[in-house]
Amino acid sequence: MERLSDPYTIQYPQIVAVADESGERVELIEFFDCTGGAMWVKRHYAQSPLVHSVRTVGATNRYILLTGSADLALEGSVFPAGIAAVAVDGDEIAVTYRGLGGGGVGASICRASAPGVARYRCDPAGGGRLAGSTIWLPRRERVIIGIDDTDTPEEGATWTLAHNIARAVEDDRSRYLSHTIVQLYPVPYRTKNCVAIACEFATSDADGLVRRYRDYLEDYTLSEETGMAVWRGFDPSPLEGFGARVKMGEVSPDDLAALDDRLSIVMDGRGVIGAVAAIPFYTRYEEALALWNGFG
Repeated sequence: MERLSDPYTIQYPQIVAVADESGERVELIEFFDCTGGAMWVKRHYAQSPLVHSVRTVGATNRYILLTGSADLALEGSVFPAGIAAVAVDGDEIAVTYRGLGGGGVGASICRASAPGVARYRCDPAGGGRLAGSTIWLPRRERVIIGIDDTDTPEEGATWTLAHNIARAVEDDRSRYLSHTIVQLYPVPYRTKNCVAIACEFATSDADGLVRRYRDYLEDYTLSEETGMAVWRGFDPSPLEGFGARVKMGEVSPDDLAALDDRLSIVMDGRGVIGAVAAIPFYTRYEEALALWNGFG
């Protein structure tokens, strides 16, 4: 029988965080491969005063956090673990976890040893002890890249190309977080299904990330009408109205001029309308995939 190297620790596969422009809100993204542990944490951490919301997206739990500190009234079975402090300081984000018993193991070495953690301070944990850790993560910004119209009636598929490029450009400074297929209004000049793609990243090198993505897209697209748009910012909701209109009907390219200045157009083929429209629907899969033509 092969010996277990560390039977009482489950290392998180990756932890990353993005902060808003003011440094007052943080999204903490924890990748997991133990589903039971992740669902336990999601339920109990949601009770922490600094946790505004939490949702599961694929193999990640994503917490919207307020900066500050809080005393946690931890109690076994009732409120056994949580987030006690969040701070944004320069180019780092610090998160402090506390937990009881097994919750203390998760709050300490399981997170402190995760890829993506720049440094940490960690308590001994196990048994019924109270334990925790503070981890420091690189401060990153959210970048969402929208693309559309890369294929032809004979070959190609935008959803696969978008994902494969996102994987290719990922590095230590730019982490690929999500891929969302967004159903648009079926315009007459569509290839077939009329969908656009939003690829989300957490990055500390936005310019380099966008440049590398554009270079791959220009090299591999099969269409002369490819569109690529980029949102840099914590929350792309200013684009929701435009996105909804593109899901419901045909929209003129002239309407792009009035959009938020955190949006940039990188490739301005006809597909840019769908590329921009996809961005606000990132990770909102039910809405993104719905056909809003009045019949679906």
